[in-house]
Amino acid sequence: MTFHPLHLTGATVTLREFTADDSKAVHGLVGDTRVTDYLSFDAKSPEQSGAMLAGILDRARHEPRTEIYLAVDADDTLIGFARLGLSGVKAAKLGYAIHVDHWGRGHATDAVRTLIRFGFDELGLHRITAAIGPNNPASIAVVEKLGFTKEGRLRDHVHTNGAWRDSILYSVLVDEWTT
Repeated sequence: MTFHPLHLTGATVTLREFTADDSKAVHGLVGDTRVTDYLSFDAKSPEQSGAMLAGILDRARHEPRTEIYLAVDADDTLIGFARLGLSGVKAAKLGYAIHVDHWGRGHATDAVRTLIRFGFDELGLHRITAAIGPNNPASIAVVEKLGFTKEGRLRDHVHTNGAWRDSILYSVLVDEWTT
């Protein structure tokens, strides 16, 4: 089954494959500590952002794909990303971020809902997990709104900004998905 290129339409956002032209917008997102303070990696330099984008573009061409890593667009502007890292048997790890200028508008919820629907309906996934920093109530609210269940705390799960950070693990199973 080939899933490239992907173009998914949500209520307020579009999820699409990244392109080489997205370099500046990617750096605007992953180079901003206001965003990356909530992610599992530190803010990136322009060169690191470019390398990250090159890796995303390369992995999108793999068959079979090991991840679905899509740009989130609103009004034809890249405002974030949403990712399913395919792991295990019919399982995936969810990740997402939205640029600070677009926080609080429901774009993350719409992007995640759209990607999860694709994961369950098209990829045939059984389980999707999200590991979220306990200091990120907005992201916790997104997954809880979408029906994820809190499973527990992963102690010293990620090392960012020079320190270890716990994550709260959430999951949703295909037979629980109703959104």
